[in-house]
Amino acid sequence: MITTIVHVYVKPEHIDDFVKACQANHEASVKEAGNLRFDILQDANYPAKFVLYEAYSSEEAALAHRETSHYLKWRDTVAPFMAQSREGVKHKILFPKSV
Repeated sequence: MITTIVHVYVKPEHIDDFVKACQANHEASVKEAGNLRFDILQDANYPAKFVLYEAYSSEEAALAHRETSHYLKWRDTVAPFMAQSREGVKHKILFPKSV
């Protein structure tokens, strides 16, 4: 099992557009084989900061996500909305073990 936590800073004028693009990506991503979670979080104190929490059953499933049409559309759509480059950090899931 693998997770990636992606930190995204969005230009304030593009927050609504970013959220809309993320909703479409989320709705398709949770249907992928091997997807365990795909959460989109918005910082309660700094609305232009987002965290994407992606959990997959394997590295292969996580890599396959990056080849989907919905991910590629999301990536290209949100690129101009970014205040800085997004940062994804991979993590291993320790618990729960039954995931």
